[in-house]
Order: sequence, then C-alpha cells, then structure tokens
Amino acid sequence: MMGFIFSVLLLSGIAAGLALILVISEKVIQNYGSCKITLNKGKKELTVEGGKPLLTTLKEQKIFLPSACGGRGTCGVCKCRVLEGAGTLLPTETPYMNDKERKEGIRLACQVKVRNDMEIEIPAFLFAIQQYQAKLAAVEDLTYDMKRFRFELLEPDRMDFIAGQYVQITCPAYKKGVDEVSRAYSIASDPQDNHFVELIVRRVPNGICTTWMFDYLKAGQSVQLTGPYGEFRMSDAQAPMIFIAGGSGMAPFVSILHQMRHAGSTRKADYFFGGNSVRDLCLGQQMAEFEKAIPSFKFNPVVARPQPEDNWSGQAGLVTEAVKRQYSDLSGHEGYLCGSPGMIDASIKVLVGLGMPQDKVYYDKFA
Repeated sequence: MMGFIFSVLLLSGIAAGLALILVISEKVIQNYGSCKITLNKGKKELTVEGGKPLLTTLKEQKIFLPSACGGRGTCGVCKCRVLEGAGTLLPTETPYMNDKERKEGIRLACQVKVRNDMEIEIPAFLFAIQQYQAKLAAVEDLTYDMKRFRFELLEPDRMDFIAGQYVQITCPAYKKGVDEVSRAYSIASDPQDNHFVELIVRRVPNGICTTWMFDYLKAGQSVQLTGPYGEFRMSDAQAPMIFIAGGSGMAPFVSILHQMRHAGSTRKADYFFGGNSVRDLCLGQQMAEFEKAIPSFKFNPVVARPQPEDNWSGQAGLVTEAVKRQYSDLSGHEGYLCGSPGMIDASIKVLVGLGMPQDKVYYDKFA
C-alpha cells in the first residue's frame, strides 16, 4: 500500500512540475516584447506589447474594428489588409475569404496574433469610431420577442451617425460560463436625436447578448457602445425606393424615415415588412405617422401565414411575393434590404428578376 501511495505522489509531483514548466515556457515563448503596428502607410503608428490578437490590440489602442461575434472567429466581419507581419493564412480564416481577398492579404483581425512588427490597412472611417459610455434610459415591448432599447449617451454625450449605420454593444460576463462579447445592432433612432441611441432587438433563443439584454439589463444600468459603423445608407439619387425587411430589420428604416421626414423628402419609397404571423408585426402606429409626414412613403405589412382568428385583411404570403404582385418593372428603382441572409438573398433574386440593376440593391445582412 505504501508503495502505491508513493507512486501516486510521485506521478502527481511530475505532472505538477510539467504543468509549471509549460506555464513558464508559454510565458517565455509568447513574450514577444514591444511590436510596432503601422497603419495606412504611416497615418498612425502604434507601439504595443505582442502576444494578443490584432483585434484586441487595436481595441486597446481605441481603434475599433467591427466584430459581430466578439472576436470568436465566427462572423468574418473584422477584416483588414495586412501587408507585413501576419504569417500564413489560418484554416479558421479561409471560410471567410474569397480568392481576391486572399491575394490582397485580407485577414481576420481576431485570428491574427501580434508577434512582430506589422503593417496593416483599415478603412479610413474606422479612425473616427469611438467608445461610448451610456445608460439604459427606457425599454419598450414591440412584439412578443422584440424590444426597443433607448440608451442615453454619457461620455461622449453625443453620436453623429448616418441613418442606416449600426453600433456594437458590449455584453459583460453575467453568469457562469459566459464571457464578455460584443454584438452589432442597427441604430433605429432619429439622427437629430444624437444624445440617445435606440436599438430594436429580437430575442435569439439562448443568445448570449439578447438573453442579457432581455433578462438582465435594467433601466439606469451602464453599458458600453462603440460606433457608428457601416456603409448601409440611402443614396443621394432620386430614384424611387423599395424597402424590404422583417423582424429587427425594421431598425435602420426607422432611422432612414426620420431622415426623410426632416429633409422634407418627396422621394417615393414603398416599404414591405414581412412577418410569419400577425404577432410579428410592429410599429404600425409609427409607420402611419411617417406616412402622414412623408406623402411619398407607403408602408406595406405582409403576413406569411395569417390565421382565421387574426382577422387579417392585409397582404398575405411571402414579402417577396407582395413585391411581385405590385411591380412588374423595377429597372428605374433602388432596393434597400435588411434582415437574415435567407431573406436578403431571396429579395435580391426577386428585385433583379424584375429588372433592378444589381448595383442598385443595397443591403445590411445580419451575421
């Protein structure tokens, strides 16, 4: 028995020693020292400690690349061009790269570690992205699974954004097994109401961030936002527009309609909003108010599967079918889409099939 105990203690001691060696080795091996990151051919130079992902390193230097998954390598959003110092393309990056991007040195910043001096290029507008401290001012139920969150900006106390852009909200670690993550949400507020940011959020079953926002986030609580991000916006043309959205894809169009109202726009806009059932529809009263304020605007709610008890007298079927019923030629129109990849792809097919030029279809596809 004593021999058995001695053997166990000996093996335990060896295991502990090996673990200590691995920890020390990892610290030594991954101690890359100071590294220099040159951005956009010398526009900015950073001296940083190596060893962390490029996305994290830039964030610590107040340069905020977009990332819908919080740096987990699952959204493919945090792309930047790395001219020097990134090493070979990783298997975790290849699913998000096309041949052109691979040749141009596009990388996922969350997957590339800073191990030596680097030279990178990022879109110039990202230098203007800021981090904001805010507090939740109000929450409004829109449907059984959607809420509108209104955040008051504290530091800085205003955000200048273009209708159609989005922000990222930081979801803290709020229960065991959940790490801090960031998620992207389109801004739904009036661009002139720039001391506040409103988001329309749809609950994702078991979603880390939406569970926190729906079940844990309370009025008055502090939150962290970064933004504004994104190129989705209304063009300067005067061509008539087709808006198509479903669910929380409503958000950017609310902001765009605020913009049109302030500008006294006479540009024609037909908005097709789709829901699976009547209970998926929302903001009908606000859309009616926009119709009064913008005579050239028309809101078209569409229910895919209305039930007899709904007493639904509006349009039924897929939202794309409603577009086809109303239009036979969209060659002179522009399209604006926001929602799930499936809805976006189906809508593009219908719009292009009705003659809309592909380069006149603008969309914000949820990751």
